[in-house]
Amino acid sequence: MSEKSKVQFTEREALFYHSTIRPGKIEIIASKPMATQRDLSLAYSPGVAVPVQAIADDPATAYDYTAKGNLVAVISNGTAILGMGNLGALASKPVMEGKAVLFKRFADVDSIDIELASEDTEALIEAIAMMEPSFGGINLEDIKAPECFIIEQALRERMKIPVMHDDQHGTAIIAAAGLINACLITGRKLDEVKVVVNGAGASALACTSLIKSMGVRHENVLVCDTKGVIYPGRERVDQFKSAHAVATDRRTLAEAIVGADVVLGLSAKGAITQDMVKQMAPEPIIFAMANPDPEITPPEAKAVRPDAIVATGRSDYPNQVNNVLGFPFIFRGALDVRATAINEEMKIAAATAIAELAREQVHEDVAAAYGGETQAFGRDYIIPAPFDPRLMEVVPMAVAKAAMDSGVAQKPIEDFEAYRHELKARLNPTTSVLTRVYEQVKANPKRVIFAEADNEVVLRAAIQYRDFGYGEPVLVGRTQVILDKMAELGVPNPESFTIENSMVSDHVEPMVEMLYERLQRRGFLKRDVQRMVNTDRNIFASGLLKLGVGDAMVTGMTRPFAQSMKEIRRVLDPAQGKLPFGIHMLVGKNHTVFMADTTINERPSAEELAVIATETAVVARKLGHEPRVAFLSYSTFGNPAGKWLDSTREAIHILDHQQPDFEYEGELAPDAALNPKVMALYPFSRLSAPANVLIMPGLQSANISAKLLREIGGTTTIGPMLLGMEKPVQIVPMTAIAPDVLTSAVLAAAGITG
Repeated sequence: MSEKSKVQFTEREALFYHSTIRPGKIEIIASKPMATQRDLSLAYSPGVAVPVQAIADDPATAYDYTAKGNLVAVISNGTAILGMGNLGALASKPVMEGKAVLFKRFADVDSIDIELASEDTEALIEAIAMMEPSFGGINLEDIKAPECFIIEQALRERMKIPVMHDDQHGTAIIAAAGLINACLITGRKLDEVKVVVNGAGASALACTSLIKSMGVRHENVLVCDTKGVIYPGRERVDQFKSAHAVATDRRTLAEAIVGADVVLGLSAKGAITQDMVKQMAPEPIIFAMANPDPEITPPEAKAVRPDAIVATGRSDYPNQVNNVLGFPFIFRGALDVRATAINEEMKIAAATAIAELAREQVHEDVAAAYGGETQAFGRDYIIPAPFDPRLMEVVPMAVAKAAMDSGVAQKPIEDFEAYRHELKARLNPTTSVLTRVYEQVKANPKRVIFAEADNEVVLRAAIQYRDFGYGEPVLVGRTQVILDKMAELGVPNPESFTIENSMVSDHVEPMVEMLYERLQRRGFLKRDVQRMVNTDRNIFASGLLKLGVGDAMVTGMTRPFAQSMKEIRRVLDPAQGKLPFGIHMLVGKNHTVFMADTTINERPSAEELAVIATETAVVARKLGHEPRVAFLSYSTFGNPAGKWLDSTREAIHILDHQQPDFEYEGELAPDAALNPKVMALYPFSRLSAPANVLIMPGLQSANISAKLLREIGGTTTIGPMLLGMEKPVQIVPMTAIAPDVLTSAVLAAAGITG
């Protein structure tokens, strides 16, 4: 990893990430009930015979009765892994699993990675072609040139499903989008620009072909490989390179680049020099896309040509050419119309849509992901950010339309507005927003106090917090124990971490004075305070937070929530005018539900219920959801009657008076709040859709429900998240694992919970 990159991690952390919880990054889960014998009979024998016969009678029904229509194979033989070369099929598996994860994360496309142990081109073609019945599309990856060209072309001719080698076309599509906008900014036309392409591998030649398809003239493009410019008659040039040969007397990259408007680098670190950049035309456009380090960095290029527009493949520089902007959404659109291919028209449509999106006003969530930086179309923003949620709408729609217009769509879309809503509904916005929260904290790092750092789970989370660039952890615990554990974990330079030992810390004396003044009229002698500070981690850690040693705090692994909260309250107060309470966030594939108060207030009053509802709605909005609040009960609008309904009904009246900017309703049984069929029985309900914020009537039902759903539900549970304290504090469950602790630390650092 380059020392200049903002995204830092150690080899140990990368290996830990891939091995923790369960090995690898993917799993397969059933999408239908599998609980009873009847379920199994329908899923397999004898019930499965019915769709088998239906597909035999009409093969197109495979898209109706199987997962084929949303399933892509990510296939490699490991001959060109990232920038690492030919390391073999097995070594490529982590990359292919990662690609599968990105398909799911960004476009809800199911994907299976397949690694084929062969470098025989014909054998690969035969093997992949035979997979056509299984998949709706084929994503080829990390296959070296020129074999990748031959394999892709043969498969496109033989198979009637979309096939794309992303190393070629993914980079080409994003680069083309950036080129459209760079030319727009500099007043150039595609059919007039002079382009130099440095590199003649899969990505480089795909970029060259695509920009020519979009209007760049063949004679205006000079392609260079390691031996120089490719021109007619040059020896040892294969058919794929020779297709881009141009008659010229220029022989080297340095000669080719003189007067060029654009240079596309897909080669190696340092291949483009400052002297070369000086020789380019005014307002040069430089795409230095070598991975992981560019041919020339933006600061180096702009030092000699301040008027340059520079893009790289790096996330720590502006204008990142990132394939994830393209391939998930291109396959999404292709699958949704059952396209028989991904053709040039679809690639151009994707590039154009991405370019147009960059010119629109930047989504506020994207700005938040970059620490609130202003992101506006211009020289440092010619390509949309990967976290722009609109990509899921605009790119698949453009690709689907192009497939229909070019005649490769087998299932045309009739209502594109309905399709737009379907695309938005495929992804849970919480997933995207949490990603942006992590990016926000990277952009604005914070110091987080880990109160139980000699617990290995907490220590791992703290190490990850620093390694992943979120800020500096403050480790509370016994110094030697923490250092020994870090040595066991292989942490380099453990002495570089801040460790606060409550027996010897310089902060003990002022902390004792502060707490004694606070507690002396509550039955505590000074020696009692001294003892608490020296021996209780939560007291000491909360004191550090109060003194400003850290920005936020995480605890909870070694004692129950109520005990941790009691100790924290000895030091910290509720925020002015706020009510402390807890939220459990239940994150499913397509939905998120916020449940409150699940941790603190045993029998909240009507006023407290109204506050809990309002504050939980704020958190829901911060995490990407338009809040719809339901006050839950065993009763739905008075049926059955009961004596414990008054506080809920009064809370509704309070909100009626306050007129908040979110939907709310109550009292409701859970099914009347969440099940559309039951909701339809109450047409007068003010909820326009199932509730996503559930306000519980009391702590007993809330805590039981939250823990029950965490243990047996099919959702991911985040929390409890503590709100309403004067400083950001999170108390994790005693059963938490390192990723849970890390998430709580990041949420606290980001200020999501106050």
